[in-house]
Amino acid sequence: MKNNLIPALRLTLVCLVFFCGFYTLSLLGIAKIAPDNLTFSKNENGYYQNVGQSFTDDKYFYSRPSAVNYNAAGSGGSNKGPTNPDYLALVEARIDTFLVHNPDVKKEDIPADLVTASGSGIDPHISVQAAQVQIKRIAKIRNIDEATLHTLVNDAIERPLLGLFGPEKINVTKLNLTLDNLK
Repeated sequence: MKNNLIPALRLTLVCLVFFCGFYTLSLLGIAKIAPDNLTFSKNENGYYQNVGQSFTDDKYFYSRPSAVNYNAAGSGGSNKGPTNPDYLALVEARIDTFLVHNPDVKKEDIPADLVTASGSGIDPHISVQAAQVQIKRIAKIRNIDEATLHTLVNDAIERPLLGLFGPEKINVTKLNLTLDNLK
């Protein structure tokens, strides 16, 4: 019994120190040096930049749809599969709405992230293509040159970590705040 009990207690102590101390502090350190510090603090305009926001006014870049109405307290997806008739009807309605507000865009040119919700329902990012497809509408409404908006979108691109992990993406909240600050 002593031959088994002593090694088990040592292993328990090592695991406690490692997982409760070293591992936890390591993750905290990574979170502190990560982009945007992984916090949910409001900026000066009252927007949470790391949580998706609803932008439905035509003068803004649209956000990714949310299955939870952008409620961070209850984030989650719709749990409806890609063949669910209700889900397909919802996506089709989103496509139709997008086409009404963006008559210059063809249905096949709409990126999927503009008509499908993310798994969390609060994703603040859209693809670069999703931002670019909206430039013509915003340029017309705000009376801004399209080249200026292309530059704005290109400057807002967040590159993958180390150029490897994840796709290029754009934080819609930051992009729209920058758009509002244009003179």
